[in-house]
Amino acid sequence: MEAAAFYSFSILAIASALFILFSRNLIYGAFALFLAFLGVAALYVLAGADFLAVTQIMVYVGGILVLLIFGIMLTQKANNNTVSDTPNKVEVLPSREIAGFLAGSGLFVFLGYIILDARFAMQGEVISSNSTIRTIGVELMTSHLLPFEIAAILLLVALVGAAYLALNRNPAQ
Repeated sequence: MEAAAFYSFSILAIASALFILFSRNLIYGAFALFLAFLGVAALYVLAGADFLAVTQIMVYVGGILVLLIFGIMLTQKANNNTVSDTPNKVEVLPSREIAGFLAGSGLFVFLGYIILDARFAMQGEVISSNSTIRTIGVELMTSHLLPFEIAAILLLVALVGAAYLALNRNPAQ
């Protein structure tokens, strides 16, 4: 059962990353990034790193992804007619495409060889550790409550300021 969960979350993270890579729409790519971050957080949970999983969700999903979506929403679309119909089109010389493909393929083969040649055997005794989430949560809500609330208020002020700037983009109206 654990192997099935591992493979399903791995496939979710990899498929989301490939969707980000080949997506032509930035908003769809940002939502696929959300799924990739959640897949990685689930892999952390399966690995027993519960604090890293919660940190992954709080920092990357809660902070970086929201910042990225605000950045996409607040950028203005160019109104000139020189923009092509295909969004996010990057012009690359064919020789550089071939060189990039060869470099990427070589790196893929090299890393695949390393993974297939490795012997992932555990040595020694398995150490069972208790979760640190409870200890960190108690510390955040007791002795470190004031800095935690100050950070929350600063993030709220930044969110309200970004929403205000988004509403008043055109001063001519």
